[in-house]
Amino acid sequence: MMGILLATILSFPLFFLFSVLAMIRRKPTPAMIRNWIIIFITGFVLCGLFNYLALPALTAPNLLVENFIVCLVLIPLLYYKNGMPFSYKKPHRSASGILIILIILALPVSFFIGLAALDNSYESIAKQEAGEAEPFNEDDTPITVSPEFARNKVQKAMSVVPNTQFYDLGKLQVQKIDNEIMYVAPVEFTGFWKYLRGKETEGFFTIPADNIDAQPEFVESKMLFTNSSFFNHNVQRIIYNEYPDYVQSGEAQIEVDDEGKPWYVQTVYKPIKLTNKPDMDQLKVAVVDPESGDVQLYDPSEAPAFIDSPISSEMAGKQNNYFGKYVHGWLNSLFGKKDVKIPNESGTENTVTPIFDNKGEMYYFTDMASPKENIDSALGYTLINAKTAELTYYNGKKNNGIMDSKGAKQIVNKEFPEKNWEGSMPILYNIDGSPTWVVNVLDPNGLFKQYAYIKANDSDFVVFGETAEETLAAYRMQLAQEAGNPEASEDVEAKTISGEVNRSLVTSTTSGQSVQFLLKDDTTIYTVNASKAPLAIFLQQGDRVEMDVKIRENGVGTVEQISIASLDEN
Repeated sequence: MMGILLATILSFPLFFLFSVLAMIRRKPTPAMIRNWIIIFITGFVLCGLFNYLALPALTAPNLLVENFIVCLVLIPLLYYKNGMPFSYKKPHRSASGILIILIILALPVSFFIGLAALDNSYESIAKQEAGEAEPFNEDDTPITVSPEFARNKVQKAMSVVPNTQFYDLGKLQVQKIDNEIMYVAPVEFTGFWKYLRGKETEGFFTIPADNIDAQPEFVESKMLFTNSSFFNHNVQRIIYNEYPDYVQSGEAQIEVDDEGKPWYVQTVYKPIKLTNKPDMDQLKVAVVDPESGDVQLYDPSEAPAFIDSPISSEMAGKQNNYFGKYVHGWLNSLFGKKDVKIPNESGTENTVTPIFDNKGEMYYFTDMASPKENIDSALGYTLINAKTAELTYYNGKKNNGIMDSKGAKQIVNKEFPEKNWEGSMPILYNIDGSPTWVVNVLDPNGLFKQYAYIKANDSDFVVFGETAEETLAAYRMQLAQEAGNPEASEDVEAKTISGEVNRSLVTSTTSGQSVQFLLKDDTTIYTVNASKAPLAIFLQQGDRVEMDVKIRENGVGTVEQISIASLDEN
């Protein structure tokens, strides 16, 4: 309670100054002093109740506003109760009037100081820019289940929770547990009366984030201190009482340690002086034990190893917004808008999408678009390290002209208008050298229906499929038939293969012709572009070939060079 008590005490200095000056000038009687005490105690209790419920951080703007409200309510009441006249015509001649004028002037001054601090918030972001945008490789980002679909599945499993009528599903959070990427969500009280009856929540759910067919699992783990608990069992209030001068970013989330114990994790920050604007260099993470209520504060990079995202998605979204809008100051964000970038709102959590790289580190992904309307090409994208808050902006110069995530979702939405299926969780991948949007297709109830693979620089190049594996294979097959498609990824080495053609098929695309064929006693599907080997369109059963080919794990081979014995002899 010390934080709330301190916040309440700091809301009364101006009241003390106003009231004491006013009383001294009028030689206070015992009745006037008694009225002053009654008004002060009543106001202090009401202000303390407000602080207990609202939990305003101890920042200069918040304290200024609270002092102003306290004076606005209590000073007129004090004048009225004590029969003290106040001159509205010449307030500048009284000490109280001067102080009122100063407070009124302080509010707009505080507002403009806050605007000026936007530049400082931008400068406080640990950021760098990469000259080339390199989309993720499909093996680097194994989150293939959208949070909407995962939440829908977990909601259907709520019946396994004891006293399930008390609870609802809390915030869904992605993290690694035993090297498997999982969604984790606590059960939370549905309201005040359910909290009074239940006292403790029953545990949390986990569900794999990379398997559409996986089922949720409920883990029993009693939690006394939660987001949905009331009074001094509320996680936000627990953190506030310990660190009232920190601003809490978003809602605390559950992360599970190596022993299976859940912890509430909350990103907090100290604002820039005299403002509420975040100082991105002063981010911390508060970790709350839901059994005991103990709170520990860490630098994000020094948080316990089991915490994958000490930086919340809310803070990541705020960083993207500041980074994109205030690159040349807040005035430029309103006029001119030079180099301004707007984060797309296609992310799964507060405009960002959590992903894991091939080293197991978590990042927040967001693509950036132009502030100009009716432009659906991506300027680039950002990755924010969920442990360090470092932001890297990939400026998209290598892949100019690719559509943004909003455009990718619209392609999916227009494909199934009669079913009202919609795109969700678009992520940019690098598939065989082509930037590709991979999108979940969900029905109106949030149930998964299909995957959509969309070539980011060709809105007509779309492949749908039931599973990630079959959709990827079909998409690669179609890419291989494109004459102008980039070469296969560098990590696939070319092999020299010879054999006898068993089947062949010539296909035509908008960019030319390609030939697909099988060799005898070989199930690999080989594809060669006619632009590379014009004679390949005459391949037929029985021809002997020797070729350099890059073969992928899905059984598709891209032919780099080919020699056809019967045709070469001619």
